[in-house]
Amino acid sequence: MNVLTFASRKGGSGKSTLAAHLAGYAHNTARPLLLVDDDPQGSLTLWNELRHDAALPMKTVKRLIPDVLKKAERAGIEWVFIDTPANISACVVEAIEVATLVIIPCRPGLFDIDAVQQTIALARNARTPYAVVLNGAAPKRGEVESPAVTSARNCLARLNVPVWGGQITHRTSFSLSITGGETVKEYNSDSASATEISRLWRAIEKSVGVINGASERAAMHRFAA
Repeated sequence: MNVLTFASRKGGSGKSTLAAHLAGYAHNTARPLLLVDDDPQGSLTLWNELRHDAALPMKTVKRLIPDVLKKAERAGIEWVFIDTPANISACVVEAIEVATLVIIPCRPGLFDIDAVQQTIALARNARTPYAVVLNGAAPKRGEVESPAVTSARNCLARLNVPVWGGQITHRTSFSLSITGGETVKEYNSDSASATEISRLWRAIEKSVGVINGASERAAMHRFAA
C-alpha cells in the first residue's frame, strides 16, 4: 500500500487542493484508494461531501493514523492520500513518518520557501522520501518559466531539495472545480490544468515505483523529473 502525505507548515500552500485533484485522478483510473483528512479545518472532507454520490472513500482521523492504515491495507486499499494541518504538530510528524512519499506544495515566493524548510526538516529527520511541488505558479510564456519559478527552483536547488520538474499553474479552474466538488479533469478533461495534474500523478507514480524498488529510474524525490 502506498501512502502520500501532503504537508506544509505554510497555510494556503494548496495541500488540500492538490490532494483532491490527484485523488480524483487516481480514482478515475480504478485504483482502490482512501482519503484521510487529518486537518481540523476539514477542507478535503468538505470537497468530498460536495461530490454526493461520487464521493471517494474517506476517513476523518480521530485516532492514530497507523490504525487507519492497517484497516485500509486489510481492505485492499492501494493508495492513501493524507491531508495535514498547516503546522508541525505531532499529527503531522506521524503522517510524515508513515508516508511512502511526502508531497510538499510550495508557492514560488520567499516567505513560502522559508516556511517550507521546516516541513522538509521533518521529512529528512523521519528519513521519508519527499518532493516539493511548485504550486500556484505564474503561467509559462511558451516553454519559459516565470522568473519567480526559476528563482524558487534555484533557491531550493542550493538547499539540495528535490523539486518536481513541472509546475501547477495558478488558474481559476482549480478553485472553480473544487467549489463544485469536482477535479479539474472532471471539470474540463482537455484543459491545461488537467494536463498538469496528469503529469504530476505520473511523476508521483514513478517516484513511488523507485521507492518500492520496482524501478531504478530517476524520480522526482531524488531530483527534478
